[in-house]
Amino acid sequence: MRKIIVAIDGHSACGKSTTAKEVAKILGYFYVDSGAMYRAVTVYFLEHHVAITNPKEVNRALSKLKVSFKINPQGITETYLNGLNVERKIRKMKVSEWVSQVSAIKEVRDAMVEEQRRMGKKKGIVMDGRDIGSVVFPEAELKLFLTADLLVRAFRRQKELLERDELVDLDSVIENLRKRDEYDSSRKVSPLVKPKGAIVIDTTHVTIDEQVDEVVRLATGKIVQQP
Repeated sequence: MRKIIVAIDGHSACGKSTTAKEVAKILGYFYVDSGAMYRAVTVYFLEHHVAITNPKEVNRALSKLKVSFKINPQGITETYLNGLNVERKIRKMKVSEWVSQVSAIKEVRDAMVEEQRRMGKKKGIVMDGRDIGSVVFPEAELKLFLTADLLVRAFRRQKELLERDELVDLDSVIENLRKRDEYDSSRKVSPLVKPKGAIVIDTTHVTIDEQVDEVVRLATGKIVQQP
């Protein structure tokens, strides 16, 4: 049976990553959190005080970093930066405040997209982000666009932060998500858009299990259609 590419795009805190992880596990596919890649780059830029408005500094930094993924003993994919596990570090609020600006840099975008396409060459991959179906894999067999009410998304993100022992008031989370939506949708390089042919899933009143079941159903339908 031939494998496909499942591209999941959408706004922050819509359940993209959680859904994509579970779908990949059920299908036996490799999961890639493209947002984690940009977050890892952001961590490197912050820790090394890279001037993001200086193309030479940006390119120099990109040549010194490598983002990769490893599956831990529990079967969970984790993000590594230059060989070090940064899964918890990349989820910090400080990184969330800067990642949209870093990911809008053309040099950063080009480097990450090239790596993402390399990962998907053999298909059998579930990747989530903001430009997967529109830029990275426009020919993906299944393209999805997830969205949800801003307040619901804010509650979800605040809960995630609390689970990582980071207490952030709800108003700050709402403002961060609002700014990220605006920045991601208006940037010149690979803006957040609904990819052509993508199926929209509103997750406001949908559980993660229901999201996963729906995506697996859609993916299975596409897989059996493959020659």
